[in-house]
Amino acid sequence: MITFPNAKINLGLNIVAKRPDGYHNLETVFYPIPIEDALEITPLHDSGGKKYCLHQSGLEIAGEVDNNLVVKAYRLLDETFNLPPIDIHLLKHIPSGAGLGGGSADAAFMLKLLNDYASLGLTEDALEKYAARLGADCAFFIKDKPVYAEGIGNLFSPITLSLKGYKLWVVKPDVFVSTRDAFAHVHPHKPDMPLKEIVKRPVEEWRELMVNDFEESVFPQFPAIAAIKDEMYRMGALYASMSGSGSSVYGIFAPDALLPEKHFGQGTFEYQGTLQ
Repeated sequence: MITFPNAKINLGLNIVAKRPDGYHNLETVFYPIPIEDALEITPLHDSGGKKYCLHQSGLEIAGEVDNNLVVKAYRLLDETFNLPPIDIHLLKHIPSGAGLGGGSADAAFMLKLLNDYASLGLTEDALEKYAARLGADCAFFIKDKPVYAEGIGNLFSPITLSLKGYKLWVVKPDVFVSTRDAFAHVHPHKPDMPLKEIVKRPVEEWRELMVNDFEESVFPQFPAIAAIKDEMYRMGALYASMSGSGSSVYGIFAPDALLPEKHFGQGTFEYQGTLQ
């Protein structure tokens, strides 16, 4: 069985308060985008007692196999359901460390794939609870529809929002932004206008109203990321922003916009497509 985990972007990201546990409460809108990995599972024959074997190709993933989120998703369900041994094939196209949720998407889609493969009968609500144990934003990818997210990015409210037909341009430079870098100069505060209200306005108005609070911290440290956002606007973006805590930047363009191919040079990941 095969599935295609997709990425997401953050439309706005406000850091609203620091929590007693050291984490931060935020508000953002998660919106699914058509950059996809490929994830396939097949029976593991002659396993020699092994429960799984991960085969990874495409973009490189740092870290040990057992720390990969698709493996963690398998082990999480295996604790309860004693899953059959499987081969896992993961083709990475969504770049890591980009603020696009690629690892979280892989984990959530793995849960859904295993639910079907092993006929577990888990509901979407049950799958969301399992996904939340793997990461704050993993549960978003179970339903994979636009949501308003609060808390640490784990409390979801449905919203009515469609960007269908708009052009999307995503660029990730060869830059790594650590969590420490992203939070270095963040000052939690409530935005002047609630994000829920901003996303109801025309996309053309978002530039003056919608912000990603991490940009204030990240851009001075990594001017190459800020330069991509500036160039997006120079090329005619209706709205441009860093996604999550970086390092990718996306631009939303009018449906009839003409975008240049491979504009930002060697060493950058670039994607252009149409939003659904």
